[in-house]
Amino acid sequence: MQNIDYKIRLGISSCLMGNPVRYDGGHKLDEFLVRTLGAYVDYVPVCPEVECGMSIPREALRLVGDPAAPGLITVKTKKDYTGQMTNWARRRVCELEAEDLCGFIFKSRSPSSGMERVKVYSADGGMPTHNGVGMFARAFMEHFPLLPVEEEGRLHDPVLRENFIERIFVLRRLRQAMQQKKTVGGLVEFHTRHKLLIMSHSNRHYQLMGPLVAHAQARGIAQTFEQYHVLLMEALALKATVKKHTNVLQHMMGYFKNDLDAGEKQELLEVIDNYRRELVPLVVPVTLINHYVRKYCQQYLRGQYYLNPHPIELKLRNHV
Repeated sequence: MQNIDYKIRLGISSCLMGNPVRYDGGHKLDEFLVRTLGAYVDYVPVCPEVECGMSIPREALRLVGDPAAPGLITVKTKKDYTGQMTNWARRRVCELEAEDLCGFIFKSRSPSSGMERVKVYSADGGMPTHNGVGMFARAFMEHFPLLPVEEEGRLHDPVLRENFIERIFVLRRLRQAMQQKKTVGGLVEFHTRHKLLIMSHSNRHYQLMGPLVAHAQARGIAQTFEQYHVLLMEALALKATVKKHTNVLQHMMGYFKNDLDAGEKQELLEVIDNYRRELVPLVVPVTLINHYVRKYCQQYLRGQYYLNPHPIELKLRNHV
């Protein structure tokens, strides 16, 4: 089912691509992002500091002042780049609207690109807090509130990595559905194939989205797609937990109640319970269910993206 004949477009901090744009003329090449995820992604690199007019190399910068609205100041000479960065960022996020981005990967701890926990120094030189947001990252997230965003450091966490990558694949499929078949039937088809995936993140959103799709004709397709988009991104931003996955796995087992023999049923129950107890990764019960889907020609489950949400080569469900 996961036949990828396109590449997802993602914004990314340029230094993570190996481009020598950092203040010291270096880079922060991330092998996973470039070599592994890069097989499925077209990146749009952005270096806020260089693009807003700073040189390579350059004096290091830091956030200074109120964490809610800090200034961007050089460390030694105290030159203020706040206005220059702010004006550039406002223009740049508008330009990025044309790039059809499905998300952005920021450089952690950067005063321009850090997504969270960036150091903010007080004007009097006291100890910094760690509650700032990079100036460009803030502008981007405010301009594109529904787009999946992450930092390369957080993507080392397997749960956060899977969540982010799952979201960008789902968003790309939604964009395709809206472009190709922005009809009630197209939305019903999309929602039907993503039901179990949504359930694995938020049963509350799942309960809200069903009636929304069911009344799409009366509500109007444009308005329904817009509301559905918001609910979908909200739902997927919530982490899928072992408990939620176990619920979905047990729900899928019900589709085989007239097919599995006693031995197969016991085997599947044991595998799901082993996953629930975190003895095996999610890929184990999912692989067994995929086997039964093929063996018993279970058409509804065959169409569920939950069983194949992203390329298996990314190994995103192999962690316990």
